[in-house]
Amino acid sequence: MGWRLFGGLSAILAGIAARKLMVKSWRVTTGANPPANPAAPGTQWREAVPYALASGAAMGLARMLATRKAAGYYRKSTGHLPPGMEEVT
Repeated sequence: MGWRLFGGLSAILAGIAARKLMVKSWRVTTGANPPANPAAPGTQWREAVPYALASGAAMGLARMLATRKAAGYYRKSTGHLPPGMEEVT
């Protein structure tokens, strides 16, 4: 139960940080605000597709990095990896 809470919280915080970084990066790169909802019919394809791809990759990477870091901390604290995180050999 502890790992689920710790791992979930780390993923949520990583997602929030990734979103903020993604919005800031989008503004710097394009000079405009990112689409509020890329799936909305009023959002143009040329804006929706790149934003969806970039934000999906950023969120996935942030979540993976946070989960790996949390699992490493868990391993140091308990001496073993959390359930479901066993290394495949």
